Parts: sequence; C-alpha cells; structure tokens
Amino acid sequence: MANKYAYNEEVDEAKTARAMAKSLKISPKHSVEICSAIRGMEVAKAKAYLEDVIDMKKSVPFKRHNKKVGHRKGQEGWAAGRYPVKAAEQILKVLENAEANAEYKGMDTEKLFIEHISSHKGVVIPGYIPRAFGRMTPFNKAN
Repeated sequence: MANKYAYNEEVDEAKTARAMAKSLKISPKHSVEICSAIRGMEVAKAKAYLEDVIDMKKSVPFKRHNKKVGHRKGQEGWAAGRYPVKAAEQILKVLENAEANAEYKGMDTEKLFIEHISSHKGVVIPGYIPRAFGRMTPFNKAN
C-alpha cells in the first residue's frame, strides 16, 4: 500500500477513516499547536472546539511555539495562548472531510475520535528581493 500518510501503523481499515490536506496556506506553527490541542479528542468535541477558536471564544494553548505569546484567561494548565483563526478553519475542513469519509464507509460518526493528527511544513518557493548596492536578500514564499 503506497499511501503518503505520516501515520502508517497496521490498522483495521474497516474501523479507520483518514483525511489529509497538503500545502495549505496556513502557519505551520499554528497548525502544530492546534493539532496538539485536539489530538485524542472526539471528532464532535474537536469540531466544537475549533468553531469556538474561530469565534475567538476559546484560545489554543501554545506550548511549543510560545515565546512572547500573551496569556489568555480560561485555559486550564497553560497560560500562553492565541486564536489562530485561519489555521483552525482549514483544520476544521480536514476534520469534516474525515467525518464524511467515515460516513461513506458506514461507520458511526458519533463514536469517532482523533487517534493521529500531525502538521508538516509545505513547499517553499524561493524568491529574492533586490537591495542597495547590487545585493539581494531571500524572500521566500510558503505555498
């Protein structure tokens, strides 16, 4: 089986629904923090959480990329947090896609939970900006 998933454990395909998105135009740091926040949650609970993040009612705890990140009230166990709306919208679409894949397979969507979720950097398109005295500096575009 030649799939390109990051998680390729031997799993029962009848009980597993998968979804992925590549080269999303979102911050990889934000998506790492969102993924670690919703890992292990039930899908319905994770969708409600992401909708609250989009509405800026709940914040995502920033545990890894947390330098100069302000504290947010209402977080249990961690103070630093942000509201990564753009990344939350994209990850919510992937979760809805996984839920639709599970429904297509005939699985019970009420009992779904997130066993594995991960984020990776996308393709970087190299570019340059001209500077004074005939120099140039890199100005790369993340795709």
